[in-house]
Amino acid sequence: MPRYLVCMTGASGAVYGIRLLRALADPFGPCPGAELHFVATEWARRVILEETGRPAPGHIEALGAGRVEVHEPEDLASPLSSGSFRMDACVVIPCSMGTVGAIAAGVTSNLVQRAGAVALKEGWPLVLVPRESPLSLVSLRALAALKEAGATILPASPGFYARPSSIEELVDQIVARVLDSLGLAMPGAKRWADGGEE
Repeated sequence: MPRYLVCMTGASGAVYGIRLLRALADPFGPCPGAELHFVATEWARRVILEETGRPAPGHIEALGAGRVEVHEPEDLASPLSSGSFRMDACVVIPCSMGTVGAIAAGVTSNLVQRAGAVALKEGWPLVLVPRESPLSLVSLRALAALKEAGATILPASPGFYARPSSIEELVDQIVARVLDSLGLAMPGAKRWADGGEE
């Protein structure tokens, strides 16, 4: 059974992480039956509440009882801290520049940072979805270092070629790209090739 970790940090764009979890938890989605793990930093929880009007536990409960295993961000004794707890991928969405800098520098002061470091050292797919603009030279260098180390850098920069008519369509476009990077296909994803649905 595939095992995925979704992490959320304090960058704006909580809806991206929530939508990715919903896609992965969907029994008719791209990976039915996947084992899902979730970590949200303290600031991520505050942003989730601020941007959606609903606390993080409410979003997790909406996915179905026991569908997602939640880990506390300060619990460095979590199985997620060890490479022996095998993962098929780790996605940090949205990914703050603080998290980018920490992982690039090898700092592991919380579980998100540690999980990112584990993914890199084990060679698992690590997808970082930054949502910040403009980017400083410090951030650009950190992102470049992470790319060189094997991470996928996937900025939350949706395109407009599919003529989106809602925020949800823009969000889905980024989530579809994240799933693509994991080798999964999001049903109904709109692509450049045909301008329509798959």
